[in-house]
This record gives sequence, structure tokens and C-alpha cells, in this order.
Amino acid sequence: MSNYAIDPGLAAGNRKPLAGYQATHFQWSVADGVATITLNRPERKNPLTFESYAELRDLFHNLKWASDVQAVVLVGAGGNFCSGGDVHEIIGPLVALKAPELLMFTRMTGELVKMMRACPQPIIAAVDGVCAGAGAIMAMASDMRLGTARSKTAFLFNRVGLAGCDMGACAFLPRIIGQGRASELLYTGRSLGGEEGERWGFFNRLCEPDAVLAEAQKLAADLAAGPAFANGITKTMLHQEWAMTIEQAIEAEAQAQAICMLTEDFSRAYHAFVAKQKPVFKGD
Repeated sequence: MSNYAIDPGLAAGNRKPLAGYQATHFQWSVADGVATITLNRPERKNPLTFESYAELRDLFHNLKWASDVQAVVLVGAGGNFCSGGDVHEIIGPLVALKAPELLMFTRMTGELVKMMRACPQPIIAAVDGVCAGAGAIMAMASDMRLGTARSKTAFLFNRVGLAGCDMGACAFLPRIIGQGRASELLYTGRSLGGEEGERWGFFNRLCEPDAVLAEAQKLAADLAAGPAFANGITKTMLHQEWAMTIEQAIEAEAQAQAICMLTEDFSRAYHAFVAKQKPVFKGD
């Protein structure tokens, strides 16, 4: 097990605070229920390495059992989000590998997206500057995206001789911006500007570059103050219902909502309404 893995005892369902987690390949902080992950290699526009891929995968997996994180913000340092896989530390070595090892790598990168979608906390990407390759995928896999007018998002896999179907892009991207627009980006690898990205629905909204992180953290704080268990159910259903018929989705939502009605937060909301007060949710 890697030296940055979190206690495997969490798999037994033991909830545990993660504020004290010491990240190795990025910055990690937790404040008032909001975790901020900062990709921090600004001199190279924050590229990923084999190690940072794996650490991010493990961290998002273990967020399932975090007792002190209700929302996550993902951001890059130095005016850029993420330039994708490091050309020298990832792309170069991949050229020399055989098919079995290459499949191990592509499965590992896909696991990062799976873990981002499986963790119950909403993830907000704060995107400024370059957002390319695997960086574009991480923004895509987030629940919401705040951008800037100067952001440049590129699913540039075909530019390096690869297919656009990387880490779930052919499944996720059409659901965000539509089949035709996703096809254009995945076939051409061209850059999507911030204003165009907002018009297309890739970005929820645009912010000033010096405010995008603060805006993302404010949105995350608003979500963290809400009913955390119910928010987790919303995220689960948004993801799972992709593969359901309308009838299956309606039944699944009936069951999910009935479970949420058993929570203390639901009771708190009712009693606060009766008392003409604002409910204070606790996630139980």
C-alpha cells in the first residue's frame, strides 16, 4: 500500500475526520465542512503524475467515510487548472510500455473518475486558465464547474494520436453539453473558451480569475450547510439514473426519498418551518 493511503479500516464503515490528512502530491485543506484540493505544480500548469493520479483516486475513495467533509473544491495553483498528464513523467514512459501495462494505467486513471462520482460529496471545479487532457476530464467529472473568461478547456487526446474516449468522456461529456458539441470537442481536440463553455453549459457560470476559487468555496459552503445525507443521495441518483428507464428512475427515487424522510435533518426542517426559523442541518 502506498505511503499516502488512508487507514484501510475505513472500509469497515468507521467514519473518520480527514482534516488532518497529509497530502503528498497536492495541497489539501478542510474548513467548515469544505475540503479544497489544490493541484500545485504551477510552473508546469499543474500536470498529473502517476503518483498524483493514484493519490487522488485513493482520497476520493476515502471521502466516502469522511465525517468532516460535506463538499469538495478542486482547483489549480498559479492561474491554471491542470494541463493533463505530465509529458515527461507520464507520456514519455507510456510510449515504452506494452499493452498489459498500458491497460493497467488506463484503468487506474478511469478509477479516479469512478471515485469522484462515487464519493457522496458534491465536487465543484474552479477552472481558470489551462484545463486540458486529464484536467478537462476532472473538471467534467465534477458535479459543477465555475470558470473564467480566460479558461481554455481541451479534450486534446486526438492531438496525440489517441481516441477521444478517455476516462469516460464519451459517456459524460454528451450529457453535459450535448452529443454534437461533445463530438466536436472530442474529434478535433480544440480548445473551448470560457464564454463559449458557459453558453454550452459546461460551466455553471463564469467568475473573475481572482474570485473563482472564493466563489467555488462559497458555493461549496452553501452545500455543506445543507442536508449532507440528502445531498449524497441526490448525487447518487443523478449518476445511477443514467442507465435507468423512466419507470425505474421514478421507483428508485421513491425509495431514495423515503429513506431521506427517515433522517433527523428532514424532521429538523419541518420543526424549523413550524417555528418560522431557518433549519440547521447536521447530516444525520
